[in-house]
Amino acid sequence: MNRIVVVKIKELRTEKSMTLRKLARLSDVRHATLSELANQKRINVHFHHLARIADALDIDDMNQIITFKKVED
Repeated sequence: MNRIVVVKIKELRTEKSMTLRKLARLSDVRHATLSELANQKRINVHFHHLARIADALDIDDMNQIITFKKVED
């Protein structure tokens, strides 16, 4: 069993009532990148993206943004 990093963008946007476009604008992270992260389509997660997303969502604890998920091989 392996683990993957899950970026909880969908949940956070719902909590903050924020569209993906608005998050892209506030975080200065491309809309396409945010969409890929939200849908677990992106293999690489850049820390500078996570920091910008955290700033845009006013989050201090990185554990609110990312988690690990177990997946079957």
